Amino acid sequence: MAINVTTQDLDNYPGITKTVTLDQASIIPAGEEGDEKYVLKFSTTAYSDNTINTSIQTLYITQFKNGWCKSSGFAGSAGKFDLDSTHNQLKVKLDATVSGTDGNGYYTITLDYNIDETPISGEAVAADMEEKIRAISLETADTGFALSYLNASVWFQDNKFYITSGSVGDFYTGTNRSSVRVDSAASNDCSAELGFNLEMNSETMASVSVREGLLGANYTANTTPLTIGAGTGVTAGDCMVITDGTNTNYFTALSGTTSTSVVVPTSSNNGYIGIANDYTTASGAVLQKLRRQDPDGEPTMWFNEVDSITRFGLKSIINQIDYSS
Repeated sequence: MAINVTTQDLDNYPGITKTVTLDQASIIPAGEEGDEKYVLKFSTTAYSDNTINTSIQTLYITQFKNGWCKSSGFAGSAGKFDLDSTHNQLKVKLDATVSGTDGNGYYTITLDYNIDETPISGEAVAADMEEKIRAISLETADTGFALSYLNASVWFQDNKFYITSGSVGDFYTGTNRSSVRVDSAASNDCSAELGFNLEMNSETMASVSVREGLLGANYTANTTPLTIGAGTGVTAGDCMVITDGTNTNYFTALSGTTSTSVVVPTSSNNGYIGIANDYTTASGAVLQKLRRQDPDGEPTMWFNEVDSITRFGLKSIINQIDYSS
């Protein structure tokens, strides 16, 4: 059963209503080998331009992957941030835009700041950032990503800024990805002031693969080298963990390490013990190469319930409607 939602632009055109319809549909998409798919369908008879009657394309949602980027949470003080006349710009890149204003797909936005340059609240910064991203005028080569910017969302929570792309799709990486990247501006940069100098994003997290291998020969504590099976891709400087289910040790691979022979810190050579336990091949000891992870411990899937993806679909249509008449 279709659900009809009545929408309004209360700020600019109060009283003028437009209807958006949410429905579930069964379709057979091209390229799916004739396989039937059940999808969420969002549509409206309203126009995006009431003068020339420009219709709004129906939105079909088959996947929930939504690209995101978040700040470190270490910037600011008491939920306020030091934006001023020389710290008010960021570069943002949504999805796979290739041109941007810098020629690399990034667009520069200029954020508002208090006239007296006193710190500004995170909520106000987030609202302004969202408005500026949505208002970006894309270069010709990037016009296919217009809705990614128009429907982008920004909010402030737990002292972190969260930016999500206005698109959903099958991938976090590649040319058809949904993604958000933030970079420092060429001038008047404020990435450090907002915590985006240490940002984390879905594209990077999706590219992280856990590489692991088995112990290749019995190992005695506080000795070197450690023999491992091929597959971890370990090089000098990498951090690793070894465990047999009972004991666990973390250590750094030192100079001279190869893919199957890891130079381990020892008390006699380095003044400290890298691996403090014995490990045997019979115990099934396994090693992993460590990489940066999301400290929130959440999967990269941003939309994880029907309610949230439904609200995204409604937003995508509503943001295109011309409410002037």
